[in-house]
Amino acid sequence: MIQRILSEQIMKYSRKFPVIAITGPRQSGKTTLVKSIFTGYNYVNLEEPDKRQFALDDPRGFLNQYDGNLIIDEAQYVPDLFSYIQVYADDKREMGRYIITGSQNFLLMEKISQSLAGRVALFNLLPFSYEELKETTSSGGNYQSYILKGFYPAIYDRNIEPAEWYPNYLSTYVERDVRNILNVGNLIQFRQFMQMCAGSVGQLINFSSIGNSIGISNNTVKQWFSILETSFIAFRLQPYFNNTNKRLVKSPKLYFYDTGLACELLGIRTEEHLNTHFAKGALFENLIIVELLKKIHNKKLNSRMYFWRDSNANEIDCLIDQGNKITPIEIKSSQTISPSFFKGLDYFDNIFETGNKTLIYGGDETQARTDYNVLSWKSTDKI
Repeated sequence: MIQRILSEQIMKYSRKFPVIAITGPRQSGKTTLVKSIFTGYNYVNLEEPDKRQFALDDPRGFLNQYDGNLIIDEAQYVPDLFSYIQVYADDKREMGRYIITGSQNFLLMEKISQSLAGRVALFNLLPFSYEELKETTSSGGNYQSYILKGFYPAIYDRNIEPAEWYPNYLSTYVERDVRNILNVGNLIQFRQFMQMCAGSVGQLINFSSIGNSIGISNNTVKQWFSILETSFIAFRLQPYFNNTNKRLVKSPKLYFYDTGLACELLGIRTEEHLNTHFAKGALFENLIIVELLKKIHNKKLNSRMYFWRDSNANEIDCLIDQGNKITPIEIKSSQTISPSFFKGLDYFDNIFETGNKTLIYGGDETQARTDYNVLSWKSTDKI
């Protein structure tokens, strides 16, 4: 089993909090992770109809049935259970007693914030990071191969071809979540919506444009995008701005949590196709953005990610704000470094004087330049 970086933080916080909650996409490895860490715990999956009905009908009896340390998988199906967990956690006062997982972030987080505030440590487990794979037999290949394969554990653990796995993932999991979260009647139209989103990776979100393209209202687009966010399919990267500058872009950008899924929606199946596709640069940018996001989640860093763009199209692809310093990052898919790659970094640094100018590019060589930190796409863990 490939070691997950998040394990260390989960173990650390399980000694300080009675409840641990782990969210993330379906099939990101949450169950495998918690079972490997919390050996000897009772385990129940609330996707099983009889277990779910038991918890719904008799929450006290359910928790008494599984007396002792307990892993509750897909806990969002019985949100009222959290109020009872609060009482039991306060009564027992045992750290790490309850481990909760869920793949619908909003539904889970809403109840956690209401019932378990102050008693729970929260984690997001995303699919594998390159850092987790690079020391294993699953490593190797160029960045194009990782963009196409994505990082879902099943593809690596079971050696499944992406072209076989992603269509089944979309139909089995995503469409089921769509029905569970919001009553979407036209799944074909929803699939078209997802394809439009995949084609908009790395761009400013324009809900009106997406809606007009497939014939749905602006409000419907917003509702449907909330499903993608709730199911850990896509997310918004917010712009960085301050109140003193009125000329900065304030619309978020769109990214997918996994590039393999985005490629499937775009019909990209080979490296040759990827290399000639209009979205190649945006998908590389998506790859790097998500790798940086995984590092923040996996190591529970006190950092926030943004992008920056002004009305004159001066732009920084990614900013990492650590409170006491800001790191501007330019992302380029080219394997050859051009002096033009540093233009945006220099412009931004003239304004904010960060001194941390970083370029991540598609080549394999990391360079320690005088004025810039130049990193290979394989070295995002060095940020």
